[in-house]
Amino acid sequence: MNHAKTDGFWATFRSVNLYKKNQGRVARQLVAGAGAIAVCLLCWSMNQTLLADAGSVPRTAATVVCVVAGLWAMFRVVNLPQFAEFLIEVQHEMAKVSWPNWPSLQRSTAVVLFTMALLGTVLFCYDVVWHWTLRFINVLQF
Repeated sequence: MNHAKTDGFWATFRSVNLYKKNQGRVARQLVAGAGAIAVCLLCWSMNQTLLADAGSVPRTAATVVCVVAGLWAMFRVVNLPQFAEFLIEVQHEMAKVSWPNWPSLQRSTAVVLFTMALLGTVLFCYDVVWHWTLRFINVLQF
């Protein structure tokens, strides 16, 4: 019963069916939620900029239509077979990940922060030395 290959993209996009609704649910919900936030922010930005000169009723109507269309698009995108399969596989692979315990995470974070601070200090020293050298030989003049 794979209608995606026979019906085409637009027929699948208009459909209200959920593709493998019990698989990859968390990944799909997170992607749809992030997309919904992006759609709402985009519509709000459009309301504040492109539609700023429009009247109150057309501005509100255009914003509502944009939000509804964007949310429908996000709902359908996470249920397109190719994308849904990808998200199902992502959730399956994330279940296999061995997450570090809290002390290991603290040690790793401390190592990363120390390394970044050390690297920042070294690069700052290089910058100061090159700045002083280039000013000394009159390449940089202020």
